[in-house]
Amino acid sequence: MESGVLDEFDQRLLASLQLDGRAPFSRLARRLDVSERTVTRRYQRLRTLGLRIVGQPVPVRLGLVRWLLRLHCTPDAAGTIADALARRPDTTWVTLASGGTELSCALNTRTADERNALLLQKLPRTPHVLSVSAHCMLHMFVGTASTWHATRFHPTAPTAVDSGTPGDPLPLDATDRTLFTELARDGRATLPELSKATGRSPSSVQRHLTRLRTEGALGLSVDFDPRLLGYHMTTQLWLNVTPAHLRTVGETLATHPAIAFAAAITGTSNLVASGVFRTPGDLYDYIDRHIGPLPGIQGIETAPVLREVKRLAPALP
Repeated sequence: MESGVLDEFDQRLLASLQLDGRAPFSRLARRLDVSERTVTRRYQRLRTLGLRIVGQPVPVRLGLVRWLLRLHCTPDAAGTIADALARRPDTTWVTLASGGTELSCALNTRTADERNALLLQKLPRTPHVLSVSAHCMLHMFVGTASTWHATRFHPTAPTAVDSGTPGDPLPLDATDRTLFTELARDGRATLPELSKATGRSPSSVQRHLTRLRTEGALGLSVDFDPRLLGYHMTTQLWLNVTPAHLRTVGETLATHPAIAFAAAITGTSNLVASGVFRTPGDLYDYIDRHIGPLPGIQGIETAPVLREVKRLAPALP
C-alpha cells in the first residue's frame, strides 16, 4: 500500500483504537457500524503495515521521573550514540534531528542515582558528545496515547492527557510487572495469553488490568507510521512561554490535531511539543496561524526529525 492512501475506514479504525486500544473487535464493529469480520480483517491488514498497540507505564503514577535529554554531537557519531541510547532499557524514545547532529531522548528514572549515572558520568565521558541539556518534564499536556494524533480523523475523541495524579506511587506486585512486560510487546494480548504469562487465572489478570487502568498507571498507545497517512514532516517545537501563560498555551496545544506530544519542562525553553505535518508549508501555516496568536510566546525553535531511532518502547517500572 502506498503512502497516504489508507481509506476513510482505516482512519476511523485507527481513531477508535486510540479511544481504547484493548476494545474487543465486537465493540469496535458496533462503533464503526460494520461486521466484526470486517474489523478483524482490516485490523490484521494494518498490523502488516506496522500498527502496534503498546501498553505503557504512566511515570507519575509509578514513582518515576520523566526526563527529556537534548544532545548535540559530531555528525559522524550521532547515529552511533542514538543507537546506544535506544538500547538502554530506561529510554522510551530517541530521535535524530537538525541535520543529524542533534538527538532527543526521553527516559524514566526512579532515583537520583539512576539519573546522575547517565547525566553526570556516562554522557559527559562519551566521545563526540558536544553538549547535553537535561529537562525534567513537569507536566504532560498530551502524548500518552499515540505517536500520531487520531483526533485528526475523529473530532469526538478525547484529548490524550497524562491521567496520572501526584501522590504515593502505586505499588506493583509480580503479576503487575509481568503484565507491563507482556503489554509492552502487544497491548492487545488476550486474557488467556496474559494468564499463561503470569501464571494467574484470567479473572485475576482482569482484576489487575482494571486496577492498573483505573488508577491511571497503564496507558495504551497506538503506534502507526504517520507517513502512511500522508504526514511526512515530524517536527519538535521548543517554546519559551511566559510563566503566566504556560498552562494556557500547553492546554491549547493539546487541542490541536497536529500536536502529538506537549509538555512543560525545566530550562530556557519551558514547553516542548512534537507536531506531525504533511509538508513544510503546513508547518509554516501552523506556526503562523496557531502558534503566533497564542499569548505569552516569547520564542520558538523548530527541529525537524530526520529519523525516529526508538519510539513507544516503554521503560518498564
